[in-house]
Amino acid sequence: MNPILLDVPFQIETDRLILRAPLQAGEGKVVQQAIKDSISELKQWLSLFQSIPSVEETESLLRNAHIDFLKRESFRYLIYLKDTNDFIGTASLHGINWKIPKGEIGYWINTQYSGNGYMTEVVSELTNLGFSLLKFRRIGIRCEFNNIKSRAIPEKLGFELEGVLRNEDLSADGKKLTDTCIYAKLN
Repeated sequence: MNPILLDVPFQIETDRLILRAPLQAGEGKVVQQAIKDSISELKQWLSLFQSIPSVEETESLLRNAHIDFLKRESFRYLIYLKDTNDFIGTASLHGINWKIPKGEIGYWINTQYSGNGYMTEVVSELTNLGFSLLKFRRIGIRCEFNNIKSRAIPEKLGFELEGVLRNEDLSADGKKLTDTCIYAKLN
């Protein structure tokens, strides 16, 4: 299978959400605002967000994500509430190895929308996309051991905790060693 020939949807709808690939110029502003709103929580877990990126940096990140989407190297989606069109976060299928084939799911949500099951809904949908359309044999989720909210998502969705890698990574701020949980689901 040549992945470049796959018709991967640019938009996916769930019961409450719209997942859309970052296609439109100007989306960096809304994404940057969500990062700004959530920086205190995001900086605990993501080295990418140790400071608030500029709108231009965020726009560049999204445009590169679009290029990666077209090249079938990763599939990042911006997440919007269906009823209000409010932007609430991002999620992606990344770390793709087409020879296996397999990938990982990553995600973050604007803090004001957490606790409503939105990200569980998104991860469930991306898991279905990975197994049904992309024919992945394995989908993984990695998160820091102490990130209880992030760990709850794969646990709710029946991903198996395959192990905890001790002293495997640095904390997001780079100041201490952390343990990484490896979750996976097989097709």
